[in-house]
Amino acid sequence: MKSLPLFHRIAGQPVIVLGEGPAADAKRRLVERAGGVAVGDLQVGIERGARLAFVAVDDEGEAEAAVVRLHRAGVLVNVADRPALCDFITPSVLDRDPVQIAVGTDGTSAGLAKHLRLRLEALLPDSLGLLAQSLAKARDALRERWPDAAERRRALDAALTQGGPLDPFLEHGSTAVPNWLREGQRAGAEPTRVELVIDTPTPDGLTLRQLQLLGAADAILYEPGVPPAILDRARADAARMSLPHEGPLPGGLILVLRRG
Repeated sequence: MKSLPLFHRIAGQPVIVLGEGPAADAKRRLVERAGGVAVGDLQVGIERGARLAFVAVDDEGEAEAAVVRLHRAGVLVNVADRPALCDFITPSVLDRDPVQIAVGTDGTSAGLAKHLRLRLEALLPDSLGLLAQSLAKARDALRERWPDAAERRRALDAALTQGGPLDPFLEHGSTAVPNWLREGQRAGAEPTRVELVIDTPTPDGLTLRQLQLLGAADAILYEPGVPPAILDRARADAARMSLPHEGPLPGGLILVLRRG
């Protein structure tokens, strides 16, 4: 991974958009769609405290000069069709407000990102945003139902998994979350231990099941020699401990990785 994916809130904030023509117009629409205020004058934008800028200028020298001025003011810059000058890249975005899925290729191919997003559009139901809003409204009820954070996470994982009562790839109505809270079983408190033998140096060689386990595990126990690229596929907040390990372990799914 060469870039850190982030969602930047710009609602009500000035964002500099320099240039004319289709590329600049597209950036203005993108900013306005996210609630930002597109500012076409570089100096005015800096004075108003803009933190982001889009430069869609055909003349290379003019574009580079604008980047220099913006960097001096501490503004992060995206330059159309010039990845080497970009501080950030705009992904292709699948929007199921408030759910957003951003597909990026680190500036190598916008066309590829677009077609990946279009394929995902066909897979994800329109009700995905409603499901997210329902879960947000149910935060207090979730805490009351499962006071322990780890237990609450395991319950959600079980509900959101493929075929679960809240499977995000299926259509759901407004009553799906309340019904699940009313009828759902308590998440198991005892940890589950699963062992995997890793015989591939890259994540590309992992099976779908292995990737799913890495994404769901609460703790990773791994032998020396397990490639860092494999460990990177685990949840960012999952505990990581090298083997041999002695001492307490968190509840939930414990994934043991052994080198093949």
